[in-house]
Amino acid sequence: MSTDQHVLDDLEWRGLIAHSTDLDALRAEMDERPVRFYVGFDPTAPSLHMGNLLQIVTARRLQDAGHVPYALVGGATGMIGDPKESGERTLNSLDVVKGWVGKVRAQIEPFLSFEGSNAATMVDNYDWTASLSTIDFLRDIGKHFPVNRMLARDVVRTRLDAGISYTEFSYVLLQSLDYLNLYRDHGVTLQFGGSDQWGNLTGGVELIRRAAGGHVHAFATPLITKADGTKYGKTAGGALWLDPEMLSPYAFYQFWLNIEDEKVGELLRAFTFLPRQEIEELEAQTAEKPFLRAGQKGLAEHVTTLVHGAEETARIQAASAALFGSGDLRELDGSTLAAALREAGYAEAKRADGMPTIVDLLVLSGLSKSKGEARRTVGEGGAYLNNERVEDPEHAPGPDDVLAGSWLVLRRGKKNLAGVELVD
Repeated sequence: MSTDQHVLDDLEWRGLIAHSTDLDALRAEMDERPVRFYVGFDPTAPSLHMGNLLQIVTARRLQDAGHVPYALVGGATGMIGDPKESGERTLNSLDVVKGWVGKVRAQIEPFLSFEGSNAATMVDNYDWTASLSTIDFLRDIGKHFPVNRMLARDVVRTRLDAGISYTEFSYVLLQSLDYLNLYRDHGVTLQFGGSDQWGNLTGGVELIRRAAGGHVHAFATPLITKADGTKYGKTAGGALWLDPEMLSPYAFYQFWLNIEDEKVGELLRAFTFLPRQEIEELEAQTAEKPFLRAGQKGLAEHVTTLVHGAEETARIQAASAALFGSGDLRELDGSTLAAALREAGYAEAKRADGMPTIVDLLVLSGLSKSKGEARRTVGEGGAYLNNERVEDPEHAPGPDDVLAGSWLVLRRGKKNLAGVELVD
């Protein structure tokens, strides 16, 4: 963002404000002094995901503009979980949630600065919620929430016929209590979150007005969807997790690399820190020469670097090139090669059964439907083992052909790739 552009203008240009209270009032407050703001993350899983990443980078943008972040990890709200449209959440134990709190904190910390005049602060709502008595909660918080307003929330209306527990129904009170506590104890006057949180965000604004006579702000980022309107955040292996143990960095990179052309500009704006001119240039290249996938490559590189670091991104790019013949497969890191082949598709072969021929490998890997088809592929010069063309249908790999101790890379033609893992 250029130094002469207001952060709210940048957020609006990037399409990051779907709903808001009074933006003019927020702008005036930001112009007067640095604003203290917070964004919350419930540890309902051992890792954050794509939707959480949007909130993290938005917090980073506000901090880069001079404002003061409070990152809240919900040790208390994570025990309950915000209501889902699909049904009641499974409640996790205190020990499980505490473990996830630590993991989530560790994922957030690298994105924010905890030094300087606008240093970030990490907070856990379990600290002020655990000792709160039921009577005090109902008298001091519950009395400010009309039931008809709570029933009007979209997710509650959706769940009423199927059934919603009082636990999930009351979640909005706990999140609003967080805002009230941070307002009173830390001077926080801005909260933001996803658009599915809008009812909770405005609940906090209203609670502060009713309970403390304060005027505070809120805005919501949009739900990021595919071109057909369905939700992002899923890969073949599940959610788009930030934890490399739950989703390999290679699979993470491939997700962004395969984004539809229509969505590239939107996601470059939302998830990267690239300047406006560079994003518009990538958008233009994508529109004029979509086959080059310039926008997708820029998106994948910048977001993967943001989450997993430059070195890991370089290894992924080297693996992508080498798998399709533009690099040395033997120079690849073993874990990166394994992740890439598992993402591309692979089969297993038992070492005890001896080394299969190239024809058997093509069939085993799924690159050919039958041995006859595999033999034709070899005869036509389209069969590759570790990027080397194989012309003899009876050729079987030797020990020196095994990569990273257990892998063979098969390719049919230029683009059809698969791996075979040798197992004991």
